[in-house]
Order: sequence, then C-alpha cells, then structure tokens
Amino acid sequence: MNGQSSLGRAAALARLAWQYLWARPLTAVLNWLMLSLGLAAVTLVLLVSTQLDRAFERDLQGIDLVVGAKGSPLQLILSGVFHIDVPTGNIPLREVEALAQHPMVAQVIPLSLGDSYQGFRIVGTTPDYLALYGAQFAQGQSWQQPLQAVLGAAAARGLQRPDLPAGTSLVGATFIGTHGLGGGGHAHGDHPYTVTGVLAPCGCALDRLILTSTESVWAVHETHMATDAEDLALLRAEREVTVALVRYRTPMAAVSLPRQINSQTEMQAAAPALEVTRLLRLLGVGADVLRAFGVVLLAVAALSVFIALWNAVRERRADLALLRMLGAPPTRIAGLLLAEALWLAVLSSGFGLLLGHALTEVLGQVLAAQGLLTVTGWAWVPEQAAVPLMATGVAVVAALLPALQAYRTDVGDLLGAP
Repeated sequence: MNGQSSLGRAAALARLAWQYLWARPLTAVLNWLMLSLGLAAVTLVLLVSTQLDRAFERDLQGIDLVVGAKGSPLQLILSGVFHIDVPTGNIPLREVEALAQHPMVAQVIPLSLGDSYQGFRIVGTTPDYLALYGAQFAQGQSWQQPLQAVLGAAAARGLQRPDLPAGTSLVGATFIGTHGLGGGGHAHGDHPYTVTGVLAPCGCALDRLILTSTESVWAVHETHMATDAEDLALLRAEREVTVALVRYRTPMAAVSLPRQINSQTEMQAAAPALEVTRLLRLLGVGADVLRAFGVVLLAVAALSVFIALWNAVRERRADLALLRMLGAPPTRIAGLLLAEALWLAVLSSGFGLLLGHALTEVLGQVLAAQGLLTVTGWAWVPEQAAVPLMATGVAVVAALLPALQAYRTDVGDLLGAP
C-alpha cells in the first residue's frame, strides 16, 4: 500500500508540475525551443562525426598506400579512395606493374578514372577491388569482358528509370558514358556499356560507383583519341591508370616504400591514415564550432529556465502556502519545481533528437546529390544516449536554486507575504 501511495503522490506531483509548466505558455515554449536547439546541434555533431569516422575507416580498410601522379597527397586520397575529388593525373601502367613486383608489396589494385554517367563515376579496375570491400551482388554478376559494367547500390537507384516498376532488374540495360567526372562532357556513343550486375549496399565507396574493367576505359579513350592505326598502337604501348591502391607485404614497407616512390619515380605515394588524420583535424574545427554553438544554446536555455523557475516561486506564493497547509512537506514543494524542469527536459530531449536526426538527413541528401560521402539521419549512435542525460543535467542545475529557495521558505512567511 505504501508503494502504491508513493506512486500516486508522484503521479499527482507530475500532473501538477505539467500544469504549472504550461501556465506560462510563452515562457515554456521559449525555454523548450532553446533547449531543443542546443540538443539538436549536439545530436547533429554526434551523428555526422561518427558516421564520417566510420566511413573513412571502412573505405580505408586494406589500403596501406595510394600511389598516383604528383600533386596534393590529400587530393590523391580523396579522389582515389573516397571518390569525392578530381584526380591529380595519370601514371604509366608500366610503373604500376613494376610496383606490383616489389618485394615489399603484397597487392596492387589499379583504378582508372575520367568518365561518368549521370554524375556517377565510371571506374576501371579489377575484381580485386570488389573483393577489397567484400562486395556482394544483389543482381547479376561481375563483368566478364570489356564494356560490361557493375552498378553500385546508390548508382543503381539513381539510374533506375522512373517509368519502370520499383525493383526492376537493371541487368542487361545499356548506357553511354561521358568524358569527365562532372557530367556534360563528350558522350562516348560508339562504346555503350552493358550492365551485368548490381551490388548490394555496403555503406562504402562502391555504392556510388559504376565499375568496369580497366580494359574498358582504355578501349573507350584509345579509340576516341587515335586518328589511325599507328596512333592506336602508340596509345596502347603507353597505357596509363589513375591510381594504384597498395597493400604492404611487411610492416617495414611503411618506412621505406613511400620515400622510395616519392624520390625515385615520377609518381607520388600518400599514406591514407596520415592524410585522413589531417582531414579530420580540418573537419574537427567546424564540428567544434557547431558543438560550441550547441553548448552556448544550452547555457542560455539553462539561464532562462533558472529565471523562469525563480520567478515562479515568487508568483506562486499563495499556491505554495496552500500546499504546505494541506500537509505537503518542503521536499515535495522543492520536488514540484524539479519535476517542472524535468518535464521540460523530457520534451526537449525528444524534439532535440528528432530535429538533430532530421537535420542530419537533410545534410545527407545534400551530400548525396553532390556525390559525396554517405550520411543519414536514420542512423543511431550510442553516444546519443548522452543527449537526454545532458538535457536532464541542464534542467536540474537550472532548477536547483529555485527548488532550494522553495524548500527553505517558511509557511508563515508565505502566508504573511502580500
């Protein structure tokens, strides 16, 4: 019975606190919005930073070194691994083949870039590139000969014709690539690609790509550039690729191989881990600014809640005196103010999380439209569990002094107040 009585008193206290909260609707809405916006900013930072960290880690798996043309090492990583920048140039195939024979190298995966279709990059490579990410096929199979292509999951969704029923297989469909990575270039109409397979979503760079054999890229460009048989033979003798992804045979290669490539060849070697660390440091500045903005909003919200509750104690003298006369102990009076602040925390937590996820989804759609990294608002990260705790902490801290004031106020003073 005592347990039921305690629950009843707690429920009554919560109902009364709810009524008190909305007795001043404008103040309640203002505090709710400010606290929600601060929590939404923190949620946005948590979601985006966590997903980007995971994407970088996932796309870099199995890649120890990226080799390409001289230029910016970061640009080389962004274009060759994440496919979100333009390449630094091409490198001779013979040098890549020589690199594959190096005793410290276990594997070399060549990538040839330069064409696209409807904004999705066409990448010439080998089946080892699919194996690198453990790609699985949702439809069809891998290419078997030149001018056959495999679509990543996002590319397949983007290329699905609106007049076809959802889920219609794209295997057997044909398309014509255009020169350049941004679209709008020369269409290679004499060399259409045939789709042989569609990959299942992997959450990695493959989702945004159209994959084919390296020979396909050579065939398209050599025929387009050659004016006669002699030119064609010369182009074939001087074939190039854009990037080589390297996996070390021994840890000692990390010390000597990049230096050897950079000093003794016309190629450039970039360590993905080092460059991504620099990139995350740059991105971290923006995340810190947004996080600081959220903290400022939370601080302002805490101050606003404190002022509102402090004034509420003064405005509710008659109500508090009546509660004390009816036998309510000081702890229950203080608990009433804490419950009011906790109601605000609960409402703000729910809306702040919802708003943070919505903003993340909007950002993800913008990034997807530009062919950049995948970010979604439908994800949940464990760090978000701290958001309700943060809201509760802000509300409790803001309510402590007003609750203490209500606790210490004597019933005689309340009754004697004008």
